Amino acid sequence: MTTKSELTSQYIIKTVAPIFNKNGYAATTMSDITSATGLTKGAIYGNFKNKEELAFSAFKYVVKSLLHPLSQHLEQSDSPLQKLFLITDFYRNYYPFSKRLGGCPVINIGVDANNSNSILLKKVRDVVQRIQDQLCSIIESGIEIGEISSDINAMQWAKRIDTMIQGAVFMTYTMDDAFYLKDTMDQIDQMIHNELKL
Repeated sequence: MTTKSELTSQYIIKTVAPIFNKNGYAATTMSDITSATGLTKGAIYGNFKNKEELAFSAFKYVVKSLLHPLSQHLEQSDSPLQKLFLITDFYRNYYPFSKRLGGCPVINIGVDANNSNSILLKKVRDVVQRIQDQLCSIIESGIEIGEISSDINAMQWAKRIDTMIQGAVFMTYTMDDAFYLKDTMDQIDQMIHNELKL
C-alpha cells in the first residue's frame, strides 16, 4: 500500500516536472515549486533532500512519461523494420504530446544542464545512450532476421536517426511548427526504404 508520504512525493514530482522541464533547473525557484504544489518549503524538503534531488526525480518522471508511450507504440509489431517505421510514426505526433509535459526533456534539460549541472547532464546523456542503444538493438535484430541490410553499421544508423529526430524536435519547438518533425520523419522513412531495407 502506498504511504501518505509516497503519495505526497508523487504529487510533487508530477506537479513540478513540467515546470523544471520548461524553465530549467537553475531558473526554477523554490517559490515556483511551492506555488505550483500549494505546499510549504518544509513540506517539499520533508520529501526531498534538496532541489537537485527533486530535479532528478522530475526529469526521470518526464522521460518515463514520454518513453513509456513510445514503447507501447512499438508493441504494435514484432518486425524490427516495422518498429523503425513505428518510431517515425510516433514522432510525427510528438509535438502536441510532449507540449503538455513542458516540451522535450532531452533537449530542454540537456541544454540547461550543460551550462549549470554536470550531474543532471550525465542523466540526460544516459537517456540519449539508452535511446540509441534501443535503436541499435532494433536494427541489429532486423539484420539478424534478414529484414535489414547487413552492410550497414547499426550503431552509426541509430545515432544518425536519433540525431535527425532530436534536430527536428528542436526546430519544431523553436519555430512552433510541426512541419519540421513531420518532414524529417518522412525523410527517415525514405532512408529506411532506400538504405536499410533489404
